[in-house]
Amino acid sequence: MRKPELLAPAGDLERLKWAIDYGADAVYIGGPSLGLRANAKNFTFEEIEEGVQYAHARGKRVFVTINIVLHNAEIHEVDHTLEELKKIGVDAIIVSDPAIMKIALEKKIEVHVSTQQSTLNYEACKWWYDMGVKRVVLGREATKKEILEIREKLPELEIECFIHGAMCAGVSGRCVLSNFFTNRDANRGGCAQICRWDFHLWSEGKQLEGEKPFTFCSKDLSMLSFLPNMIDMGITSFKIEGRMRSIYYIATVLHIYRRVIDDYCDFPNTYTYPIEYEKILRNCANRDSVPQFMNGVNDETMGYYNGREEVSNQDFLGIVLSYDKETKMALVEERNYFELGDEIEIFGPKTETFSMKIEKIIDEDNKEISVVRHPRQVVQIQVSKEVKEKDIIRKRLL
Repeated sequence: MRKPELLAPAGDLERLKWAIDYGADAVYIGGPSLGLRANAKNFTFEEIEEGVQYAHARGKRVFVTINIVLHNAEIHEVDHTLEELKKIGVDAIIVSDPAIMKIALEKKIEVHVSTQQSTLNYEACKWWYDMGVKRVVLGREATKKEILEIREKLPELEIECFIHGAMCAGVSGRCVLSNFFTNRDANRGGCAQICRWDFHLWSEGKQLEGEKPFTFCSKDLSMLSFLPNMIDMGITSFKIEGRMRSIYYIATVLHIYRRVIDDYCDFPNTYTYPIEYEKILRNCANRDSVPQFMNGVNDETMGYYNGREEVSNQDFLGIVLSYDKETKMALVEERNYFELGDEIEIFGPKTETFSMKIEKIIDEDNKEISVVRHPRQVVQIQVSKEVKEKDIIRKRLL
């Protein structure tokens, strides 16, 4: 069975490397300009080159998003940007503006149509394919029926679908609420996420009183329950949203989806993913997640509407820096408070998830302590099983 590509976000060079190490087949990043994440750190050309070298040395690929809604003032930037990316050797660019596509195709750069185009039908897909585009990232509103029809009509076209992450209250990201409320253009990288604000509702000059303020906030997307079905559908690439997300989020989500994809493709007739995967994914974000449009259900269950409470995630406890097999002590960089007696889990790309209780902590002065509370404090903890660099320690979830 052909395995789909697992495509991960990377907001900076560190997260690119973590994504590759945790099982991504490819990563997508933002360049110095012409992308839709103005508030992200983004990559310089030098960082893109280092990221491409890191990925290619491991047989992975790098895509660069150039999906801004282009105005006349930016056209002069396009040629220089594309020349630099071609020279670096990026594997493809993700584009929404036909002008950028035209220039890129003339330069023999692989083009993927961004979800910003809201492509949802096979005629539009055929138009892009005839233009020379290799892959279309379908709009997140695509249903199973629509995807199957596109795959049947255009078996040679690569199809990319989102499987996890935040959703936009607008049509595939083309919202203008941010423009009206804050003068920050959502389609030029400045989205202020107005849909997540609280609003008072008014009717005929009177404020409507409800239990909670109104919000447009969408729930997140999670296609975990549909993943085997999506593999059978022949979708080329499974995309995770989140270039602004933390290394813990990226590593956790990749760790789960990598295993589901690999295990299902190895045992398609008997595989069922462990139910605890759902809890792990829920706990690494602060919003509920649902399959959204895939199952054809478009109702009030897809959003919050009456407010919600975001809880800061404190599950991420630390990162393993090294392990001494003789002393069975792991050198750990702390990320959240933990103490003796805590039940924890450790997981990693090559470490099967296991649970344990913290029974010994040694600080930088080689003294035993009971609590680790200082940000990024480096300590040693006793771990009976071998762990590896970049393994992650979290609170025990189950």
